[in-house]
Amino acid sequence: MRRAAMVRLKRVYEKPSKEDGFRVLVERLWPRGLTKERAGIDLWLKEIAPSDRLRKWFGHDPVRWEDFRKRYEAELRKKKEALDPLRRRIDEGDVTLVYAARDEAHNSAVALKRFLGY
Repeated sequence: MRRAAMVRLKRVYEKPSKEDGFRVLVERLWPRGLTKERAGIDLWLKEIAPSDRLRKWFGHDPVRWEDFRKRYEAELRKKKEALDPLRRRIDEGDVTLVYAARDEAHNSAVALKRFLGY
């Protein structure tokens, strides 16, 4: 019997590791100052990132976190097809959702992981 896949979170500025499995960048914009080689990204799914409008409204303000999460989940419910490649990857094995935000508790990757049920 195959074990359930792990879905991890990691800042893009942290060094990639073997334990990361398949690394998916879930940001709309490429992280500043980082080459593709150093980032070690296997797949960039910018279309599942929060809309520019929502991202700018949130501004990584923890006070807005719950509202941000709910609004982002509403956006994700409208992007079923865009989420399919990520769901397939998770079915195949471990995945790390890679993000750029400094705040490790209040960012779109945290909300996405929760939305996916992990």
